[in-house]
Parts: sequence; structure tokens; C-alpha cells
Amino acid sequence: MSLGSHITELRKKHQALSEQVERAARSPGVDDLAIAEMKKQKLRIKEEIMRLEQA
Repeated sequence: MSLGSHITELRKKHQALSEQVERAARSPGVDDLAIAEMKKQKLRIKEEIMRLEQA
């Protein structure tokens, strides 16, 4: 997998997590800890994208 396609895949995962967080935040039965974990995962992906773009 080339660097560009890897970054593209990471961006897709980041976007999907963004959508999951938004849906979870609107759902009354979703655990706040689950939302927090999704946000942490989203941040890790964003940091990885930034790191790879600078390489």
C-alpha cells in the first residue's frame, strides 16, 4: 500500500468515526465512555495522518 492510499484510508476511518460519534451523541442510550473512546481513536488517527503527511 502506498503512503497516499494509506493516508486516504485513514481519512475514511476518521470520517466514519466522526459520523459514529455524532450518531452516538444523539442517541440517549449510548454510554459516554464509549463516545469518549471513539473520540480518542479519532484523535489517534488524525495524529497518524499528520505524522505521515510530514514524512
